[in-house]
Amino acid sequence: MKLKELHAAMQGIQPFASPNVNLEQYPTGADIASRMLFTVDSIYNEFQGRTVLDLGCGTGMLSIGAALLGSPHCLGLDIDLDAIETAQANVEAFEDLPVDFVRCDVSALRQQGRLQADTVIMNPPFGTRRKGADLDFLRAAFQVSCGAVYSLHKSSTRAHIKRIADKELHAASSEVLAQLRFDLPASYAFHKDKVRDIEVDLWRFEVS
Repeated sequence: MKLKELHAAMQGIQPFASPNVNLEQYPTGADIASRMLFTVDSIYNEFQGRTVLDLGCGTGMLSIGAALLGSPHCLGLDIDLDAIETAQANVEAFEDLPVDFVRCDVSALRQQGRLQADTVIMNPPFGTRRKGADLDFLRAAFQVSCGAVYSLHKSSTRAHIKRIADKELHAASSEVLAQLRFDLPASYAFHKDKVRDIEVDLWRFEVS
């Protein structure tokens, strides 16, 4: 599937109806999501024939995209029931996509130790509302991935993310594949700009 075809297919995926600021719920747009997934697919072929886990799946943007690129089973996890219901409705707009959604607190994954997937994808909270939220997701991703983790993080945290991945999580490899611009639309009353651009890194971590 070409990038423009993937982007077109993902444009109809609906965002949060009532985003929760404490969960840092911001819509992952079709533009950045399709570019992220297309990069992963074209360079590493991490979806075709592989199980995929989407942590903090929101309304299903990344899960659906991974399925469109050939994953035989994608599982999206999110703590917010409203997000899960929207994600399920989004999947039903497609025909027979192998995507399921489960309500789950990501922190619980680090305790139960049973769920695993070939590839983990995520656009975690940036940690602006709750410090360290981004690292909680990264630690959980390393717990459940059998291979690689692909994640978006603010470029300003690059050195810190690298240090945690290498020193604490003992990643076999950790590298920034691309720097992207996250178009953050005004989602809450305190937002003054209609759209704010945030520089984010697309990371690839190989779990040891």
